[in-house]
Amino acid sequence: MAVGLMGEETERMAFAVDTTFDVAFWFADTALNQNEYLAPQKMQRLLYLAQAYYAVVHRGKKLMPAVFVADEMGPIEPTVYRAFMKGRPDVEVDIFLPDQVEKFLDGIWKKFGHLSVEHLNRLINDNNAYGLALRKGRRTEIPLDAMRSSFQNASNKKKREHPGLGKKIMVTQHGAPVSVQSWVPGAKPVDAD
Repeated sequence: MAVGLMGEETERMAFAVDTTFDVAFWFADTALNQNEYLAPQKMQRLLYLAQAYYAVVHRGKKLMPAVFVADEMGPIEPTVYRAFMKGRPDVEVDIFLPDQVEKFLDGIWKKFGHLSVEHLNRLINDNNAYGLALRKGRRTEIPLDAMRSSFQNASNKKKREHPGLGKKIMVTQHGAPVSVQSWVPGAKPVDAD
């Protein structure tokens, strides 16, 4: 029994990338390629969101070997924050991340990259994990499990409040809204809500 638990814990400890700098540089390079300035605080919020959502999607697994702490400005990863204080640091990183990680980060960028730092701060400040850590004091570590459950709970709450969210709605030639889904040969039609 202990072996099973140990194996599960070991699996959870494996990271998808070697360093947090790999992800930080990915965000910095993506912003640069889109002629956008990536403010240090915005990078910190994107790193935090990436770590939290990766844990949600991958059952508690960490995207990167990062530790986030609560700061008055928002959650920060202190090592990356300090390294980027005076601009892009001279650090060796993997420029080719695993495809699965690239796709995941691309999704994070598409969802949050266009938002302002203020908007990202509001989104994160409403999150229980950050708030609880900040109440304990500045530089308190934000546990990954708390990050994961906070974002998972927020996602589940949104689904309960807006049950139609995620359904594809189109309009008929007469202007009536209809819920649609992809046609699958041989599948029986699903009744509408």
